[in-house]
Amino acid sequence: MNKYSIIYADNPWPYNRPIRPLPYPTMDLEYLKKIPVGEIAAKDCALFMWATFPNLHEALEVINAWGFQYVTTAFTWIKTYPNGRLYFGLGHYTRANAEICLLAKKGHIKKFIKSKKVEQVIITPVRKHSEKPSEVRNRIVELLGDIPRIELFARERTPGWDSLGNELDGMDIRKSIHLINVCNQIELNNKG
Repeated sequence: MNKYSIIYADNPWPYNRPIRPLPYPTMDLEYLKKIPVGEIAAKDCALFMWATFPNLHEALEVINAWGFQYVTTAFTWIKTYPNGRLYFGLGHYTRANAEICLLAKKGHIKKFIKSKKVEQVIITPVRKHSEKPSEVRNRIVELLGDIPRIELFARERTPGWDSLGNELDGMDIRKSIHLINVCNQIELNNKG
């Protein structure tokens, strides 16, 4: 049965007034909140969700709507250029060169902790637009262990992770989650 103890999400956040057009489709806040993520979450589950500072309030709303409770910032990505200089991003007030990955929980997740050596700060170059450092997945597994995990809004498949994302299969995320639930129900019926 596919219930996940780790859910890793890089939501396509909406921006009220983007400085320039985004190279990917976004989802409005109400649509994001209605994604039935809680249906694929194990009783005890850690949610790692990327957020931008302008959308922090919305990220917290989505966390609550999905049935999770905010815990802390798991990771802070300090963006650089390949030469190591700090990235000079866009922004309405200050130039954005950091993003955060929030940690939320459903149930009890401290029992999963396998390492006390996982660092919060990640300093690595920016790659493709909105692509997050692959190192984050490794740190999540180091922190919580090799337990059932899924990446939502994935752009590529990663060994050891289940992956859902429009860029992988062209399907809407809600339909993908529905298919997981159908498969779970068939599995339960076959056992009974």
